[in-house]
Amino acid sequence: QMQLVQSGGGLVQAGGSLRLSCAASGRTFSIYAMGWFRQPPGKEREFVASITWTGIRTYYSDAVKGRFTISRDGAENTVYLQMHSLKLEDTAVYYCASSSGQYSPPPDRSSEYDYWGQGTQVTVSS
Repeated sequence: QMQLVQSGGGLVQAGGSLRLSCAASGRTFSIYAMGWFRQPPGKEREFVASITWTGIRTYYSDAVKGRFTISRDGAENTVYLQMHSLKLEDTAVYYCASSSGQYSPPPDRSSEYDYWGQGTQVTVSS
């Protein structure tokens, strides 16, 4: 089993920054990649960013490229999503997820992920 526990998030003004964390425990040896997804109000879940567990490769959606950075701390089994220049349209529930599939680049489809965090709300206000 795998447990993914998220922290961070909250309310921020447009243009501000937030950092999300996702701590993995359990069968971490099976992780090949980690990803972040988000679900805006009334919309479907969408891909944000992904990273191989080695940290070597990253992949971003066009919507966040240049503003968000995904990274990992191997010693802490934690993945981060640093978000800068936040926009109103970044408001969503954010989810982290782990994948055991050896995709390259790291996967961007929710179906390619095995375990999910509990979700955390990010609200960007004007």
